[in-house]
Amino acid sequence: MWRNCVRLARGLGRSAVLRLDPKVSRCGVVRGLSPTVSCSPTAPCSLLWNSVTWLSQARKSKDYALPNSSWSQDMMDLYNRFLEMCKDGTWKRIPSYGNSVDHIPESLKLAPEKEQKETRLFPRNMDTEGLGFEYAMFLNPSEKRMVCLFQPGPYLAGHPGFAHGGSTATIIDSTVGGCAIFVAGRVMTANLSINYRNPIPLGSVVLVDSKVDQVEGRKVFLSCQVRSIDGQTLHAEATALFIQLNSTKSLQQQMSSQ
Repeated sequence: MWRNCVRLARGLGRSAVLRLDPKVSRCGVVRGLSPTVSCSPTAPCSLLWNSVTWLSQARKSKDYALPNSSWSQDMMDLYNRFLEMCKDGTWKRIPSYGNSVDHIPESLKLAPEKEQKETRLFPRNMDTEGLGFEYAMFLNPSEKRMVCLFQPGPYLAGHPGFAHGGSTATIIDSTVGGCAIFVAGRVMTANLSINYRNPIPLGSVVLVDSKVDQVEGRKVFLSCQVRSIDGQTLHAEATALFIQLNSTKSLQQQMSSQ
């Protein structure tokens, strides 16, 4: 989703300090998930916290990740449950704007990014509420975990009555990509492997749950599960590899130097 973002931690306010409680409980919304990764003393937790702080404070563009009239009661209930878990700072709600560049502080944008005025973030390519991707993301910095509440609209149809597999891949890529960004900064998808288990009914609500499993140099390995909100149905599961990019060079510059 934000794969073209610069390293968000650089240049951000340094007053924010992450205080981790080793006894912080993990979210139990989705059953059957494997234990999540916790921050080690050497993990870049300040990077995570600063990134969340900036995104939480940014208000220059419309935030599409807020409730609207197209959200079902299940979507609202799940959203409110995560908002409750945000009150103690364990989780953070992540805004979602129509242009990926709007997620980057002005001082950190590269020249080509500052000129992008007509682009549109793919999952936010429709202004009419409820027709496409309705989603909201929440981050747990200490667990290096990102979850996405996803309600597919009728314009995402594949087989009649169900979401197209490509839309499922998009929301998985967006979620694991956002998770990778908070760990490594500017990243790009290198590999995304998805096993589809059960189709997602249009208009239903699912929880996309991703976490960082391992970091090896510039490589960030993640896993993800898409489950029904009661945790009983596994719709898809995936593994992903993201590569950390140079935060001072555009993607085009880096590809041409290969």
